Amino acid sequence: MTPQDRERDASFAQFVEVASPGLLRTAWLLTGSSEAAHELVQATLVKAYVRWPQIRSESAMAYCRRILANERTDRWRRTRREVPVAEVDTRSADRSDTATSDDRDEVVRLLRGLPEQQRRVVVLRYYCDLSEDTVADTLGISVGTVKSSASRALAALRAQLVVQEGEIR
Repeated sequence: MTPQDRERDASFAQFVEVASPGLLRTAWLLTGSSEAAHELVQATLVKAYVRWPQIRSESAMAYCRRILANERTDRWRRTRREVPVAEVDTRSADRSDTATSDDRDEVVRLLRGLPEQQRRVVVLRYYCDLSEDTVADTLGISVGTVKSSASRALAALRAQLVVQEGEIR
């Protein structure tokens, strides 16, 4: 091995040490898998090593990110398969994102209007989808108290949902 090769290997090893964490994070965001990210970074570094004498040190990271992105795209193209999806519910597609976030805001506002125990029961029972027994154990109350609190809370929520015109939303 010539001194020039040793110098090239040393500079590449230094680059790998500094750049690997950033490349690994980028690869993980691209793949969503730790194993796939490591493989992608490995393939990127192999390609960069081959071209290392031609890569300028100030643009080495950008060059490797480009290799990383291209390698990910190439792998995706080689392994992609069509994935069937369920039919879209057109009723929910008509609603806008704003309406959905407005609904969420209203639910939070309505829940704040409930007494603390009723709010906990409603959230655990209906939002977290826990059984009455589990809610009772979690809150340290009886099953009967869970049932009565849920009943009162739902009645209060229904009463609050009455619009000025007398319609229920």
